[in-house]
Amino acid sequence: MSRLAFGLMWLAHFLPLRALAVLGQGLGTLLYWPMRERRRVVRVNLAKCFPGTDAAARERLARAHFRAFFRAFIEHALWWWAPPARIERLVRIEGLQHLRAMRGRPHILLMPHFVGLDAAVTRLSCEVDVAGLYARQKNPLYERLLARGRNRFGRTRQIARQEGVRAAIRAIRDGYAFCYLPDLDFGPRDSIFVPFFGVPAATVTGVSRLARITGAKLLPCVARMLPGGAGYVATIEPPWQGFPSDDVAADTRRVNAFIEQRVLEMPEQYLWLHKRFKTRPPGEARFYD
Repeated sequence: MSRLAFGLMWLAHFLPLRALAVLGQGLGTLLYWPMRERRRVVRVNLAKCFPGTDAAARERLARAHFRAFFRAFIEHALWWWAPPARIERLVRIEGLQHLRAMRGRPHILLMPHFVGLDAAVTRLSCEVDVAGLYARQKNPLYERLLARGRNRFGRTRQIARQEGVRAAIRAIRDGYAFCYLPDLDFGPRDSIFVPFFGVPAATVTGVSRLARITGAKLLPCVARMLPGGAGYVATIEPPWQGFPSDDVAADTRRVNAFIEQRVLEMPEQYLWLHKRFKTRPPGEARFYD
C-alpha cells in the first residue's frame, strides 16, 4: 500500500466509528470482485468447512466476511493513532479479572484470528504487559504501523517468529500476557494435522508445548466486532483446566474445537481470507490451485 493510502487512514481516525464502519463495509463490498484470488480462497474455505450449507448462503457469508474484514482494516486507524481514552471507550474487555488474577504467574492468551484481533491486543496493552509473536509483512510501512498499534501503551514485547521459541519462553517467564495466535498454516514444520471443521489442517502445537515448558495457564481471549458504531468486545475466559495434558495432539485438537465453537457464533468475522488448508497430507491434492 502507498503512503497516500496510509495518509488517508490517518485522516480517517478523526471520524466517528459509525462513519468508519460504513466506509470499511463499503470498501469490502467494492473489493469483493476485483480481489479474485482472495475471493476464491474464501469460497474454498467456506465450502470445505460448511459443506452442508447451500452455495447461496456460503456466498452471502463470503461477502459479509469481506465487509467485516475491510471494516476492521479501516478501523486500524484508531489503534494506530486514536488517544487511549477513545480506544478504552470503543473496545470493552469482559473477564479482565481472569487476566488480573494471573499477575505474577505465567500465562498465555489464546487469541484466534477474528477480525477484531488488533483492537483487542491494543486495548489489552492499556491494562497489562503484553507480548506476542508476529509475522513480518511484505510492506515495511504496514509492518511499522502494525507494530505501532500493538506497542503504543504499557510495556510490550513483539517477537518475530524467526527469533524462535526461546524468546517466547522468556516473555512468559518475565510476566507478560503472551498472546498466542494458533490458527495460521505455517507449513508442516512444528505442525500436526488436526481436524478443523472436519478437514485435516496443519496446526502448530506451540501453545501446548509452551504451556508445558513454562507452566503457564491458558486463557482464551476472543475479539468480537459489534454492529455499527458500537465498537468491539474482547472476552477473556477463565483458564482452562487440564491444559496442557500429556498428549500434545489432544491439546491441539482441543484448541481447534474451541475455535470452531467461536466461529459458529460469528462466522463472518473469522479470517477466511487466509489459506488455512494450504498444507495438505502427503498424496492429497491442493485446495487452492
